[in-house]
Amino acid sequence: MTLVRVLTAGALVAIGAVLPTAGQAAAAVTVPFQIDPAPLGNPNGSFDVPAIRCAAVVGDRGVTITGGKEGGWGCLLSSPVEWLNLSTGAHGVATLSDGLNGIPPAVTLDTGTGLVVVMVSSRTGPVTPGFVTFHVP
Repeated sequence: MTLVRVLTAGALVAIGAVLPTAGQAAAAVTVPFQIDPAPLGNPNGSFDVPAIRCAAVVGDRGVTITGGKEGGWGCLLSSPVEWLNLSTGAHGVATLSDGLNGIPPAVTLDTGTGLVVVMVSSRTGPVTPGFVTFHVP
């Protein structure tokens, strides 16, 4: 009987160590993408404007679009962001912030769970829009 209790307790401890706790959140995943400002979508940019680096930071039930460089910089300022959840059909439009007061441009999208596609374009000039797809848990 004692052996059965010890084995049962050991099995419960092992299962508890493998399963996540109720309040434990998954770590955010960063998915980089770029916007090509040169005509015809040149991936290297042009002589006067290099490729624009953005990132999608995927968390629980949503995503933050921001710059792909250190500190969240590198993405376009005040630009339209369109998204579509391919799993649910939910969609929306948002705008990246203006980058004023030393705060990098960013926007948080409440996409819900599923496979999501995001497009970032520019209001100021001809660019090839940046697209990114990812799964939101």
